[in-house]
Amino acid sequence: MHQIVFLSQTAYTSDDFFEKPVTYVKGVGPQRADILTKELFIKTYRDLLYHFPYRYIDRTKFYKVSEVHQDLPYVQLKGIIKTVTAVGKHRTTRLVASFKDETGSIDLIWFQGITWLRDYVKAGVECVVFGKPTLFQHQINIVHPELEPLATFNQGIATALQAMYHTTEKCKAKHIDSKAIWKMQKALLQTLPVNLDSNLPDYLINGLQLMHLGDALVNIHLPESNEKLKQAELRFKFEELFYLTLKMLKRRALRVSKRGGLGFPIVGDFFTDFYNNHLPFALTNAQKRVIKEIRNDCGSGYQMNRLLQGDVGSGKTIVALICILIAMDNGYQACMMAPTEVLAEQHFVTLKTLLEPTIVKVALLKGGTRAAERRRILAELESGELNIIIGTHALLEDSVQFKNLGFVVIDEQHRFGVAQRSRLWSKREGHPPHVLVMSATPIPRTLSMTIYGDLDVSIIDELPPGRKAIKTLHKYENDRDNVWKFIKQEIAKGRQVYVVYPLIDESEQLDYQNLMQGYEAMLNYFTPPTYKISVVHGKQKSSDREIDMQNFVQGKQI
Repeated sequence: MHQIVFLSQTAYTSDDFFEKPVTYVKGVGPQRADILTKELFIKTYRDLLYHFPYRYIDRTKFYKVSEVHQDLPYVQLKGIIKTVTAVGKHRTTRLVASFKDETGSIDLIWFQGITWLRDYVKAGVECVVFGKPTLFQHQINIVHPELEPLATFNQGIATALQAMYHTTEKCKAKHIDSKAIWKMQKALLQTLPVNLDSNLPDYLINGLQLMHLGDALVNIHLPESNEKLKQAELRFKFEELFYLTLKMLKRRALRVSKRGGLGFPIVGDFFTDFYNNHLPFALTNAQKRVIKEIRNDCGSGYQMNRLLQGDVGSGKTIVALICILIAMDNGYQACMMAPTEVLAEQHFVTLKTLLEPTIVKVALLKGGTRAAERRRILAELESGELNIIIGTHALLEDSVQFKNLGFVVIDEQHRFGVAQRSRLWSKREGHPPHVLVMSATPIPRTLSMTIYGDLDVSIIDELPPGRKAIKTLHKYENDRDNVWKFIKQEIAKGRQVYVVYPLIDESEQLDYQNLMQGYEAMLNYFTPPTYKISVVHGKQKSSDREIDMQNFVQGKQI
């Protein structure tokens, strides 16, 4: 194996080197550079070096032809090309080469680049073939394999771990496949400056024992060993997280310093009456702590953006309601937005029940709200007569106008985009409303930073008395039968089950099992009338959905 040597002695700064056009990389040139820019957004040395491999393949391992089958992700063969034949006419022409080793023969097939390949693929040449086995015309073959004479292959191995790169069909048509990109990387790495400036401070690199930038770039593309590869991956993962964290901190600092916030100095009658006379249970210490954190934010002089995280049943909704009442004590309205009509209706029923003994007015707005009801709700909202509105994406419509919106609650924020959240801010002039995001999805601290950006985080880590702890398990597809058996056992004990699917119908963009497919699969396993199953989703009529929900609540369905 050959080792990469830093050839360039030029005293480049990092910017000088990284910003050079990719045209100057050996083997690229203007035409290839144009394709790389258009197809892979690779314009500079930096873009190419940070076009990381998506996997690595052990190029020291060879299969025999007799061992090849279509379920293998890739194979590498060593043998000789016996014959080369062009099959078909005009646009249907394909090039077929018969490749043979001591155990048998297999066809290599190319559908593109036939003219060029006729001069390159020659009979009688001993070579190395690399590609994915496929089934074509009922025969195992390899379509568009990488092909290299054995002599040059032996000279060209820089590492046992061959990097594989994402490319496009247009790139492949111009012979810029994974192997070509690998060769570009190898050529560019040989020009790395000896003392390449690092983009991380020395105290971090030394303190965390991170690989230096030049070594990391070499070993991410041409790893000397598995251990070196892991060190390079750690370096770049840390680098990405480090700069993402800095970006989030900068965004938060700008929010705190540049954007003022509404003040909630008063705790008045709305809060006091509910807390003293209508609160159905005592708050946990965790709930009290979170309410205090939210109150501190709302009195800090800048806009609150806070994530409230807690298990199902931990009491997030009651915390949100108490904070809404504090907003009302200060003369503001509030809204609560949920991603589905089912969840919005659930929140509406909960808040309406809790507030029924009070004078607080709460309403539900969704896509299916009747015209007359919608007009009444919008009029009361704009006049200030309506205190709290709960809804779905319908709250984002331009027709929804508040007299004085001051507090926004968003449930399961990951179902909404940043642009949608900012549209709620535009519902009031001047300082934006305070925003409380709620989620029952367990999110580690570092991941919450990447998903929720500049939100501060509060966690309800204590369940109310009598609530059992939520146990979350992750199962794979091959455990599906065991999961169904477990469900049957629970039903036999008199319990009920609900199953949530991410989609209602099949999607071309998302490879998830949808509700309709899941329902049909469950009917096969939980056969009626022994088991009673119903489907509830946001596209149903509200009346039909309500019947099914009530049947479930009353135990008439599993």
